[in-house]
Amino acid sequence: MFFVGIDIGKRNHEAAIIDEKGKPVGKPIRFSNTKAGSEKLLQFINNHELLPDNSMIGLEATGHYWLSVFSFLIDLGFNVIPFNPIQSDTLRNFYIRKTKTDTIDAVLIAQVVRMDLPDQAHLPSEDIVRLKQLSRFRYSIVDQTSDLKRKVIASLDQVFPEYEKLFSDMFGKSSTQLLLQSPLPEDILEIDSKKLIELLNKASNGRLTIEKSTEKVQQLKELAKDSFGIRVATDVYKLQIQLLLQQILGLEEQLKTVEEEMAELVENQDQYLTTITGIGPVTAAVIISEVGDIQRFERPNQLLAFAGLDASVHQSGDFTGTRNKLSKRGSPYLRRAIWQAAFIASYRDPALSLYYQSLRKRGKHHGTAVGAVCRKLVNIIFAVWTKAKPYEIHINPDLIDD
Repeated sequence: MFFVGIDIGKRNHEAAIIDEKGKPVGKPIRFSNTKAGSEKLLQFINNHELLPDNSMIGLEATGHYWLSVFSFLIDLGFNVIPFNPIQSDTLRNFYIRKTKTDTIDAVLIAQVVRMDLPDQAHLPSEDIVRLKQLSRFRYSIVDQTSDLKRKVIASLDQVFPEYEKLFSDMFGKSSTQLLLQSPLPEDILEIDSKKLIELLNKASNGRLTIEKSTEKVQQLKELAKDSFGIRVATDVYKLQIQLLLQQILGLEEQLKTVEEEMAELVENQDQYLTTITGIGPVTAAVIISEVGDIQRFERPNQLLAFAGLDASVHQSGDFTGTRNKLSKRGSPYLRRAIWQAAFIASYRDPALSLYYQSLRKRGKHHGTAVGAVCRKLVNIIFAVWTKAKPYEIHINPDLIDD
């Protein structure tokens, strides 16, 4: 039996072969992430007389670059094992010299396959690939939007620092329309109050009544009159704020389109994740796309580690640290989704909220308590997903106050 390890890169990959005893067979090769590269890999396989029934191939599932190699080898009939980089990192720690080279990594990957002999993997379905692409794209849009909002706030703090006192949500519909038209104090003072009242009322779809809009405009005028903002180059700040807000509105439209597509794809999945408090279609989409096949996890703690929500242990000699932080290994997207769901569940789920409150009463920090809820939530996700049954709330009677 032969074991092939393939270290994945953006432009080039490295392949190495070992035998049943773990000894290298021949010299490793480097091949490009192109059609010509795949032909070089095939020649390498043929030169060593590797066949589907006498070899097993492992590759590190790095980003999306592994998918082309994986599908190419699967089409040839080989047993191909993609695995999380954490596994190869663990094996790499056994070596005294922790040298990071592609050749050594390719051999280590082959060693992982030889030692663990994992089951054959399959390409994720097209819908899972779609969900992963959409969910990661969505996070990029969210992060871009957040960055643009910070820039708007920074600019507004310089020209109209008092503005934030007036609106609880500076980027709500009413505030956004107002800033698009009149971001400077002098703009506010120049515009007729009646026009401002109509603008706020219309932008809020009537949520801000004429009476409330009138009161808001009066406060706005007073703040603008006594503003302590800078008075130089304000035209540039105005242009910057307006252009940034236009970008934000465009990204929010894109976000809406992406989330609608994600929700539609999630509806076609056989899952009950959306029955769990804090997990809507978008969060479920992230979890499903990042985990893939839940059956590859035997226990909840494996899913916990994959999300990087397990504690990192600090140990030296006889000492073992007790104040441990999250390991933050595994998928950052999955970790982010579960953390956001846990934050919501900490306040809205009857059982998890009681658990969160009990930790807070014991003096635990908010973040620590939410982290504990995360671990509970992972167990719930694992149970609901593997058993294919809706979430049922079970309240611990010991947490209920008399």
